[in-house]
Amino acid sequence: MATGARGPKTIVIGGGVGGLILAQGLHAAGLPVEVHERDASPRTRTQGYRLRVSPDGERAMRECLPPRVIELLLATSNQRHGEGLLAFDEQLAPQWAPAFDDPRGSGPDKIDAVDRVTLRRVLLAGLDDVVRFGRKLTEVVETTGGVTARFSDGSSATGDVLVAADGANSAVRTQFCPHEQPRDLGVRTVFARLPMTAVHQAGLPAQLRGEFSYVIGSDGHHLGLMPMVFREAPPAAAARLWPGLDLPPGEDYYMAVLNVHRDELGLSDDEFFAMDGRALARFATARMSAWHPALRGLFALGDAADTFAVSLRASVPVVPWGTERVVALGDAAHTMPPSGGVGANSAAWDAALLTGLLRQVADGDIGLADAFDRYRTGVTEHATAAVGLSLKIAQWSIRKIDIAMPAAEPGKNSANSAPAPLH
Repeated sequence: MATGARGPKTIVIGGGVGGLILAQGLHAAGLPVEVHERDASPRTRTQGYRLRVSPDGERAMRECLPPRVIELLLATSNQRHGEGLLAFDEQLAPQWAPAFDDPRGSGPDKIDAVDRVTLRRVLLAGLDDVVRFGRKLTEVVETTGGVTARFSDGSSATGDVLVAADGANSAVRTQFCPHEQPRDLGVRTVFARLPMTAVHQAGLPAQLRGEFSYVIGSDGHHLGLMPMVFREAPPAAAARLWPGLDLPPGEDYYMAVLNVHRDELGLSDDEFFAMDGRALARFATARMSAWHPALRGLFALGDAADTFAVSLRASVPVVPWGTERVVALGDAAHTMPPSGGVGANSAAWDAALLTGLLRQVADGDIGLADAFDRYRTGVTEHATAAVGLSLKIAQWSIRKIDIAMPAAEPGKNSANSAPAPLH
């Protein structure tokens, strides 16, 4: 394999959470890496939401990110007020909810949750010479000496390995593995970002204000409500820790998620996904019209630009794919519903595993083929457990999804385990 003086050059397709954590890890190790993102700029995508950071996710970030980036991430993370998960019916009568143990406890150095838009900007810190925006992939070409990504603007990038980190609709996967596409769970979701001040002024009950709350309606609809309270306003944190870094304002908010099965939409998928933010807010308000008065008008409090719809999908079973020079990471490798933030944390786990393996390749400890074999095995085992956990959470709260939860395989890594030792 032809490699650069510092080790194999990695081309990353996609500048999301997993791709950027990988880039940070390789860059910090002095390994050549380029990230090619289809968005025109870091400001192109402003829609985002609160993302829970699991023990796995935090461990992976701390393994890959430089201390200064970790400090900035911690400063802009969620200031958690409660430690529980609460559940209610649509009239706010308390219901049973599962408990999740967190070995990290609740200390001041715990990264509990982050704002996804802020997280992406933080992960870009120090990568100005690494990340290229406005690069829409058209084709990947492998040769005996390397792999080349070609883009719609006529540019190209060549390296020793290519990592598909381009999400659930991965263009790389479509080229190399078109038959392995995520399965539709039948659930349609409206996401909204609700300003916390407005929500409190509208009369949100105290028991829903400090916790991660679910409302499970007898009509089959499900509402998730999650507070995001910044420890420090992101611009202030950037001014203190990374002057000149452009971070979003960081107004405290609630992430609101309404899940409805497509059989109960009352309209076609084409009609549903054609709705803009205002129409989606009206849709959600109408679906909650018989719920507790404090819940009915929540979606009307959000900005239309921050309200959007998605369909929930999952890779069942998780099937490893790639070539001698191409591997996948995150949703491109194993799509799952966003329940509990499991997908993003799994992408971080993948990035940490791959970073460590590519460092070993650069050091001459293992060959690239061996590294990729170990990576695919580890990711498949971990992601199978993670998809199962994600579906388990989804089935508890949503109750109607169009897929059976995969059975756990004895001896496999759990979704909250550390990466297996690489012997």
